[in-house]
Amino acid sequence: MIAVLGLVAGIVLGLVFRPDVPPTLEPYLPIAVVAALDAVFGALRAYLDRIFDDKVFVVSFVSNVVIAAGIVWLGDQLGVGGQLQTGVIVVLGIRIFSNVAAIRRHLFHA
Repeated sequence: MIAVLGLVAGIVLGLVFRPDVPPTLEPYLPIAVVAALDAVFGALRAYLDRIFDDKVFVVSFVSNVVIAAGIVWLGDQLGVGGQLQTGVIVVLGIRIFSNVAAIRRHLFHA
């Protein structure tokens, strides 16, 4: 329940204050969102499998975002940021769809 209240409070604060993303960080925002979604769907799958651990979730969430953004940053430094960004999106997308498929199988037994 605390997590839901925190989520609602965060959404309300975001809508009220409308924070701006600095232009230097804008290219990394989509990658961070996809990496965070990967961690969330992985956590939901772990919860349904009854192996969820909150410490693992927090470490996975933070490390996914940092590593994905780091890979894209490195690609930008090497001049191939777009290609590495596509690669990160594809890999994380595959993981997200794999987790969603497992969640679907667990919930609907199909």
